[in-house]
Amino acid sequence: MSDWKKICLVQDIPVLGSRRVARAQGMDVAVFRNEQDEVFALLDRCPHKGGPLSQGIVFGTSVACPLHNWTIGLADGCAKAPDEGCTPKFSVSVVDGAVHLDAGELATLALDLAAPVAGPGCKGHAELTDA
Repeated sequence: MSDWKKICLVQDIPVLGSRRVARAQGMDVAVFRNEQDEVFALLDRCPHKGGPLSQGIVFGTSVACPLHNWTIGLADGCAKAPDEGCTPKFSVSVVDGAVHLDAGELATLALDLAAPVAGPGCKGHAELTDA
């Protein structure tokens, strides 16, 4: 049996938008609401280049990654063809208008995934030099 943690009210999530849920360990979780008031939760990380899905555009049961416009399914966290890859999904329960996430999943799921590092200081980028 799951131990559910109340996160917010459905009305606290913008229609066609999201809220981020910080965790004690690991990356944030993005909680999404579509136009039918369905609520979904995914790790806030696109499987492509790690873009913040919470900043994407929600349409139907998908979200468009804000970095490269990959379409990610909200129900399963998987990229739509021709793209490939998945981001972890979290169990959601909505009771009397309140959104709950599985506390066990929040404490354990996807703790091994690192947030992407961007900018000139990240590994793999060429150093900037004066020309």
